[in-house]
Amino acid sequence: MDAHDSVPFLKEIILFLTLAGVLMPLLGRLKVNPVLGFLTVGTLLGPYGLASFAADLPWLAWLTFGRPEDVEFLAELGVIFLMFMIGLDMSVERLWSMRRLVFGLGGLQVLLTAAAIGLVAAQFGNPVEASVILGTVLAFSSTAIVMQLLIQRRELGTPLGQSSFAILLFQDLAVVPLLVLISILGATSGESSFGFLLASAALKGVLTVVVLYLVGRRVIRPLFHQIASDRQPDTFTALTLLTTLGVAALTWSAGLSMALGALLAGLIIAETEFRHEVEITIEPFKGLLMGLFFLSVGMGIDLRALAEQPVWIPLSVLGLLALKGLIVAGLLRVFGMSWGRSVEGGLLLGQGGEFAFIVIGLALGFELISRPIGQFMLIVVGVSMLAAPLVARLGQMLGDALDRKITPDAPPPDEELGELHEHVIVAGYGRVGQMVGQMLSEQGVSFIAIEHDTKLIDRHRGVGTPVVFGDASRPELLRKLHIERARAVVLTMDNTAAATHATQGIRRIVPEMRIIARSRDEKHALILREAGASVVVPETLESALKLAGAALEALGVPSDAATRLLEQERERRIMALRE
Repeated sequence: MDAHDSVPFLKEIILFLTLAGVLMPLLGRLKVNPVLGFLTVGTLLGPYGLASFAADLPWLAWLTFGRPEDVEFLAELGVIFLMFMIGLDMSVERLWSMRRLVFGLGGLQVLLTAAAIGLVAAQFGNPVEASVILGTVLAFSSTAIVMQLLIQRRELGTPLGQSSFAILLFQDLAVVPLLVLISILGATSGESSFGFLLASAALKGVLTVVVLYLVGRRVIRPLFHQIASDRQPDTFTALTLLTTLGVAALTWSAGLSMALGALLAGLIIAETEFRHEVEITIEPFKGLLMGLFFLSVGMGIDLRALAEQPVWIPLSVLGLLALKGLIVAGLLRVFGMSWGRSVEGGLLLGQGGEFAFIVIGLALGFELISRPIGQFMLIVVGVSMLAAPLVARLGQMLGDALDRKITPDAPPPDEELGELHEHVIVAGYGRVGQMVGQMLSEQGVSFIAIEHDTKLIDRHRGVGTPVVFGDASRPELLRKLHIERARAVVLTMDNTAAATHATQGIRRIVPEMRIIARSRDEKHALILREAGASVVVPETLESALKLAGAALEALGVPSDAATRLLEQERERRIMALRE
């Protein structure tokens, strides 16, 4: 019996594991993005690359992927786990805490970009359905590439990093109604008006999400509790895989996408206390299967098409980057980012995303998009993803140059600020930061504030307040503010990631600095304490303790005793979270 028949796709599996276990670590040492690595390898070793020469050089057949369908099934599993991991990052609490950026900035980005690209697609003769699908899916950026770039540059906790994450998060959410819409359009093509189908897609998507979410919370949490109490890692892993594939199968049986079901499964688990353990459990599967997905994407990119259409493909890639970049940059500016960081964000998010390969592939299966148009757009998206790191680096350089030229990027000269010595650095000059600064001034303590909202900076600098533009975690800015001579740093931002990022950055420069941080609640306070904050003031806890202290004193409890009780309760709650 042939080994290929007894073990299907044996050659492909061995070749992929060789790439994942040997080649990718080497590229990692060269700081090559793993997503781009798999895309590039898939393009070179795919049917349109070296595999096309296998007929003349038979030995190449053992080193290349001759048929994309040989890895198609495993690549689909990679898509499912991608959506599942995105769902894990989408807890309702997290969405609500970032609602202004996610639904405001992210929603406007998808809406405006989809409308602009959809109109362009319609001008080229595409029907309404195809124009809506292409416009929406090309509005999405690559979550995998952008997040990897932000992590590598240690900018995930910066204002630009948080804004980029919010846009990506809304794009991930927008995939749900888009997948539902395509499923309904494909199943009822030609039977109803487009407006009716759009409304049906929205209604069906909402009902599916609500029902699976409510039922899943009641079923999955008790199951995980039972497995966790048995302390059997293998059964925990099996339950995680069952949840992912089971919910995906339920949505597929309802006529929707399996990717949608996987996203819902992740969202359900994100609301439980088992979220982090599940992330650790699924990480090895996700990494390998995601690699397969991007490998299959690269195998579908025919670089020979560049020779056949040497003008239209490069122009389309440039047009996509320019159109998305302009819209994103404009929105970031409206939401308070400097011009330089806005331009950087526009180019960072200008590429197409991995969802294009899922959505366009599904639309091609339902014949909602013509095959030549679909293949052309897949090549455009693939090339834009390959160019993403270079374009992002260009955006960073342009952004730095713009901020140096037209915004107060660097601190004003020392003679304008006065002698910075024995001063306090206040990071974040919103409502809370302004109160801190006012009280410090009243006590004769000099301070310098750091803020990223240029409107606030212009307003306060106009009345003589010492406030500069920047990110409190950047070492070069902190050194220019003479942090080594400062008495303390006060962090007033209420964003967990930004405050944690700033705390870690300050600790690396001045390990002994006294850092006083504001937090939303005890959980946020614990994260900041573990990051290195000296004193953390949780807003909700302190408000409750103040009320309790006033009540105790009103009941005749001595002030000193009430203070001791409140301090004990404060420490007890923080310690309970740590344990």
